Amino acid sequence: MEKGKVVSLEDRIPKLKQRRKKKANRRAIFLLSFFFLLLILVLYFLSPLSNIGSVSVKGNQYVTDEGIIEASGLSSDTSIWKMKSSAVEDRIKALPEVKKADVSIKLPNKVVIKVEEYNRLGYLVKNAKYYPILSSGNYLDPLDKGEVPIHAPLLIGFKKGKELKSMVDALSKLPEEINNAISEIHYEPVKSDKYHIRMYMNDGYEVTATSKSVADKLIHYPAIVAQLDPKIKGVIHLEVGSYFEEYKSSSKLSDDQEEKDREEGKPPAEGNGEN
Repeated sequence: MEKGKVVSLEDRIPKLKQRRKKKANRRAIFLLSFFFLLLILVLYFLSPLSNIGSVSVKGNQYVTDEGIIEASGLSSDTSIWKMKSSAVEDRIKALPEVKKADVSIKLPNKVVIKVEEYNRLGYLVKNAKYYPILSSGNYLDPLDKGEVPIHAPLLIGFKKGKELKSMVDALSKLPEEINNAISEIHYEPVKSDKYHIRMYMNDGYEVTATSKSVADKLIHYPAIVAQLDPKIKGVIHLEVGSYFEEYKSSSKLSDDQEEKDREEGKPPAEGNGEN
């Protein structure tokens, strides 16, 4: 029978010492690395490096970046680790223009704010000022002097009340492309309908309707216009049925206006009487 190789104890001792030394070295390196990492983290938390370095805002159209950052309450003195995202979001959503807010952290010290604003459905014209009307139903302070309303119709002749609310509710149901096609909406109540309106479209047509049902009918506006001769402008009536009335000559329009004034008991306009 062949004898196995025999290793003496003297030969094994150096190898065991070497293994133990390597193991001790690895443990020491691990402990030192952990200590230095912990030290760096402590210094980072105690230093200004842990404060917010920059705040970026995305998704806003009407509220300025500065306005959102001011509402958030964040500053360069705010520790990024002490910041509560939910509390910051609640402060931003307190702005009447903001529908949603999402606050996230990007290391080492950057904060990103994403907002979703309420749509501006129109601008209430009052005393030569433009008051934005939001899809939430809220009204904002008038635009600054020189600021021009965009991407929403002007509401003229309305006062705050159920008639204006009816019009706002109708606009909130219309697609954005339809709202953008409207230039002005005039409140023109008649005896049979206190919600009667006249809309001036950007393509040159007029639309008469009642705000109670205009949302359901005006959604078909592109299809209605597609059936008309683009060279002939006029009024599209959507009160009860739907029909088109071509613009009349100026003399005929004057006669019709006089007749309408007589029916409503108004005095004749100056210059229209016979000599």
